[in-house]
Amino acid sequence: MAKENDSRYTSLVRDCYRSGGYVFARRAGYTGEDDEACRVARLASNENPRPPSPLALERGCQALREVNRYPDERMADLVRALEKFHGQYHFVTGVGMDGVIETVIRTLVCPGERVAVSTPTFSFYGLAAMAQGAEVVNSPRRPDFSVDVHQFVRSARDAKISFLCTPNNPTGNVTSRDDVEEILSAIHGVLFLDNAYVEFCDEDYRPLMNRYENLILGRTFSKVFSLAGLRVGYAFVPLWLVPCYLRAATPFTVNSVSAAAATGALADRLHLKETVEGVKRLRELVVRECKYPVFHSGANFVMVDVSPSSGREMADRLAERGVLVRSCESFPGLGPHYIRVSIGEEWENARFLDVINAL
Repeated sequence: MAKENDSRYTSLVRDCYRSGGYVFARRAGYTGEDDEACRVARLASNENPRPPSPLALERGCQALREVNRYPDERMADLVRALEKFHGQYHFVTGVGMDGVIETVIRTLVCPGERVAVSTPTFSFYGLAAMAQGAEVVNSPRRPDFSVDVHQFVRSARDAKISFLCTPNNPTGNVTSRDDVEEILSAIHGVLFLDNAYVEFCDEDYRPLMNRYENLILGRTFSKVFSLAGLRVGYAFVPLWLVPCYLRAATPFTVNSVSAAAATGALADRLHLKETVEGVKRLRELVVRECKYPVFHSGANFVMVDVSPSSGREMADRLAERGVLVRSCESFPGLGPHYIRVSIGEEWENARFLDVINAL
């Protein structure tokens, strides 16, 4: 790709990266659909590079014919599809995982009450809790980013709700089911276990729902089901929480097209199987081939230690070469020298490895 003015090109790259990266292709010249060299490797947002299941697309398109009507507030069809897919659990839905988190906090937390968060992790838990007027207490992880169970229990024992992400964003750590059970048995409040990436690891927390009335398992259709743009989240919840959640929820949050597409996605187990197998294979390749230290991960991304560079410096250098990754500087409690790299298409991961190994 010709660059008539290198300084102007670099400025465009950095400007586009900092504004989210997704206008990078158009403004920096990565626009050729047929020329691989002109494509941008989008590895910053933990998206699924596979298109949605044909069944999801078909049902979403069918639902478009009836968008003159409001959707079912209780998402009965989607809940039935979730029960068929997972078994007889109790479910609530929301606009992405963020929407579920916000509604759970609004349902359970009053101003001044404590919310505990295992950090470093996804920052939205703390932001949503503070917006509700909660006192947020951070519980640091160990140096290897595994959960210090006893420290977390001390922070969470008197919290109204506590947040633990597994596999954790952005470190990739998987917390064992035994550790989660130890936490549940020791705290008095609710544990929200964020399982946005759980399909990409070998741990299953669902059996705990049958033994603990203070557990919520948050899930999403944005990752393994390839529906990030439709914003559908859901959660396994204890029965006592369902009516409270529904009263606190904003009416008509999940739209009818998104809900219909989600039911189609649940019906296509082959799409899920192929996605998981592909991510695991390419994740192992990145861990093995990257010259920088890569943390083992149970998610569809890996975290890389790029010291002595900062995460921002490395992200900018990669962006200049057509690879978008996430600097981890904004994650509270995490050092400045990490980047998070999504597992993308085969060519995207190959370009990432070629570029970072050459720097």
